[in-house]
Amino acid sequence: MSPNGSDRSPRRPMRRKLLQALTAGLVLVTATGCTYKDFPRLGMPTPVTEEAPRILSLWQGSWAAALATGVLVWGLIVWSIIFHRRSRTKVEVPPQTRYNMPIEALYTVVPLIIVSVLFYFTARDESKLLKLDDKPAHTINVVGFQWSWGFNYVENVKGSNKDNARTAKELDAIPDRFRKDFPANAGGVYQVGTPGERNPQNGNPGPTLWLPKGEKVRFVLTSRDVIHSFWVVPFLMKQDVIPGHTNAFEVTPNKEGTFMGKCAELCGVDHSRMLFNVKVVSPERYQKHLEDLAKKNQTGYIPAGIEQTGHEKNRETNNL
Repeated sequence: MSPNGSDRSPRRPMRRKLLQALTAGLVLVTATGCTYKDFPRLGMPTPVTEEAPRILSLWQGSWAAALATGVLVWGLIVWSIIFHRRSRTKVEVPPQTRYNMPIEALYTVVPLIIVSVLFYFTARDESKLLKLDDKPAHTINVVGFQWSWGFNYVENVKGSNKDNARTAKELDAIPDRFRKDFPANAGGVYQVGTPGERNPQNGNPGPTLWLPKGEKVRFVLTSRDVIHSFWVVPFLMKQDVIPGHTNAFEVTPNKEGTFMGKCAELCGVDHSRMLFNVKVVSPERYQKHLEDLAKKNQTGYIPAGIEQTGHEKNRETNNL
């Protein structure tokens, strides 16, 4: 009996709470919208570019390492709780250990090994993902501005007889190391969006960026005002759009469809309205879209943004 005369065991409330916690955890795990087919991606969307599986693999490997580390730590905690709990019959203070060199060396070396391995795979995949071809099939200058996006299609488009992309004043913010790869005499066309614009097919907000399936596209990212971030969700990759500094990366879309894009950098009061769509179509349909833009007199280029600072120019010159 308990001290107050009740037959109720003091352990029962603890067991009941433990059962409730386990039930709540089971509900959290099973009440998600993921199916068994989605589970291997661990929350990532289905990749739609040739480069995205590399990112997915890094994500899965990081989760595997984190899970293995977690299981080890949880196991040690549970082991300590069970085997080093206070005895009911012995109340003396257990032996105190001031230090244990093997254990201290172990928990210093093991984290360093884990971090080094993660760093290696991250650096390896990053160098592959940011590598640029000498002559990409297509180049699109993505222009971020408060509060929408503009897209300069640096292409030889039928019906566009504007300035050459390599000399166009609107693209002066783009450094020569990118402009030298622009197609010769590329008059180009553009699409510029507004926050209230919507995709006519699905009603999603923002302008629509068109891409050809199966052909490599280089994105050259520039900003007119503050730092934005260009993120196409199923590409599994995003990159900052920085004023005074030009970033670039390449992808090869391998699945047709319309996908969601957004700004992933808090850029001001209407950051949440900086949405856009990415429509991947056949190469023939892509060229037809560019010709349609030319027919709408959307020829030439919109201003790319803020020109690179002297510091960035010097850095690029030293790296050439």
